[in-house]
Amino acid sequence: MLDEQAILSYLEASGPGLLDLLERLVNIDSFSADKGGVDRAGDVLTAFYQSHGIAIQSRRSDTYGDALIARLGTEARPVLLMGHRDTVFPPGEAGRRPFRIAGGKATGPGVNDMKAGLASIALVMAAFRSCCSSPPPLWSLTTGDEELASPFSRPIIEELADGARVVFNAEPARANGNVVTSRKGGRFMLLELEGKAAHAGVNFFDGASAIHAMAAKIVRLSQATDRRTGTTLNVGLVRGGQTVNTVAPRAACEIDLRFASPAARDAAIAHIDAVVAEREIEGVSAALHLKGEFLPMVATERSLALFDLYRTTARDLGVALDGEFTGSCADSGFTSARGVPTLCGVGAVGDGSHTPDEFVHVDTIIPRAKILALTICRVLAGSHSSPWE
Repeated sequence: MLDEQAILSYLEASGPGLLDLLERLVNIDSFSADKGGVDRAGDVLTAFYQSHGIAIQSRRSDTYGDALIARLGTEARPVLLMGHRDTVFPPGEAGRRPFRIAGGKATGPGVNDMKAGLASIALVMAAFRSCCSSPPPLWSLTTGDEELASPFSRPIIEELADGARVVFNAEPARANGNVVTSRKGGRFMLLELEGKAAHAGVNFFDGASAIHAMAAKIVRLSQATDRRTGTTLNVGLVRGGQTVNTVAPRAACEIDLRFASPAARDAAIAHIDAVVAEREIEGVSAALHLKGEFLPMVATERSLALFDLYRTTARDLGVALDGEFTGSCADSGFTSARGVPTLCGVGAVGDGSHTPDEFVHVDTIIPRAKILALTICRVLAGSHSSPWE
């Protein structure tokens, strides 16, 4: 039997330690493409877990930040907590604007997305380790490449999800305090076109303009956007050409596709593939390259039951919140797609992710950790009729 009150008391008393851990994490640059920085942030978390008697294993990558797996209890169907320690900010950002608390807000690169969530997960794990003579099956996975669509971590996420009872992803709560019950998926692509150079004045018709062909494709690609299904296609970057007086021998654009369901994804990809295959200008070839993909987090009867339990638990602790859909992507889409009840956005409340104005409301960190911990207790105490049994 879990001692819920002891766990909540442990968390309540751990505010200073949590803020110290958060400060150390934020003050380490951990840009996704900087493996050294991401792993240094991982070293901070590893030391925290080990100092609390929690076993932690590293899955090494040669390119991206290592994946860290901390385990409590047995191997039998654990509750899985997830988070990522990589950020979108390049090296040097932590030195320019280090962790700071003012006016009840904590600021610094990655404080909201999602180092406050990582600190909360670590604290919850420590609470169960300290307050349970026989800790329950509770695992945490900390990855280092989420901002790149988890090219290294996705197989590990799916592996652990397949054996999990439920998954909580500690991405930040919405700015209004809500958690996330569903998310869009995203597919990020590079379209490259090769044409033929020619002098634009002397022998224009001997050339084949990659830019002209790309412009025609962009118009057709945009037709994948569908308000009815929520699908959007954005060409966010374009480049190409040689000089203004040369028929462009090459061009490229980068594409952001968002979709709310697997069916919408498949329809949009079929449209994109058809557009890429079209030959608008003789002599211009096109190739599409996948840069990364997130799966959508689709609400199911089981995941909504988990949300109902979380919301009731929050209400019992004096916090009113709801669930909502968001157009942003996260690793929770991978676990949801495996059929595991998944709830996202269970971290602290903040705003401004991916910007210099990013912040977390300090007074929400411990309360959200308490809601998460008590929900975990109730999941583990559930009957065989529970949706996750």
